[in-house]
Amino acid sequence: MHIKYLKKLNTILQTLRANHAKGTKQIAVLIDPDSVINTESLIHLCKLCNANRIDYILVGGSLMTTGFFDECIGIIKSHTEIPVIIFPGDVMQVSNKADAILFLSLISGRNPDLLIGKQVLAAPVLKKSGIEVIPTGYILIDGGKGSSVSYMSNTTPIPAEKSSIAACTALAGEMLGLQITYMDAGSGALNPIMPKVIKAVKGQVKTPIFIGGGIRSAEAAVAACTAGADVVVIGNAFEKNPENMQFISNAVHSLNSETK
Repeated sequence: MHIKYLKKLNTILQTLRANHAKGTKQIAVLIDPDSVINTESLIHLCKLCNANRIDYILVGGSLMTTGFFDECIGIIKSHTEIPVIIFPGDVMQVSNKADAILFLSLISGRNPDLLIGKQVLAAPVLKKSGIEVIPTGYILIDGGKGSSVSYMSNTTPIPAEKSSIAACTALAGEMLGLQITYMDAGSGALNPIMPKVIKAVKGQVKTPIFIGGGIRSAEAAVAACTAGADVVVIGNAFEKNPENMQFISNAVHSLNSETK
């Protein structure tokens, strides 16, 4: 499905908008290059993504220590036709091998560097790279434990149950022109984002919604989609148990057949 839409609509953002308009639910796998054991394990993960109808592969992490970022994307691109989107944790995480980048503005925090500062530094590099840039409102939600992104960004997540704060934050981001809303409980979160929070955000914005962090089961993925997520993002769960991909992907895509 992703290849068909990309050929027809030309950009990933247009694909996301088209699927959002139809109520089509999608799934993305998040790969942290620092967590890749070796090339063979990465290739195996790509094959699993191909076999299990994964719609997008996100690449990025809060801290890069191995220098494997660009090579990681190259390996992924050589073993799958699934769109690869950079989910940057730092201004240095740019590669023209990717299809697109989520140009994140951390709108849930009050750190000016993450609202606009780092973006100013990255903008000329991104323009030169030629990859698609997707303006994205990034919102951290408390997932029950301290996360790397919260520590590295020096920001406090929105409390887990404060749906009104999350909804108003997402609405402000949309009014500022951001094209995607990405809510994240953080890598290794104890709890996924509550359905009532997703539902509240869904009721306020018209942008496609990504939900990540703490989703470890088909039930949690379905709950997020039912509440309003357009794309569920799975990272840590697949790093520990890649074979679980089939169950979660099938559950998400089964929702699409139910709406036909």
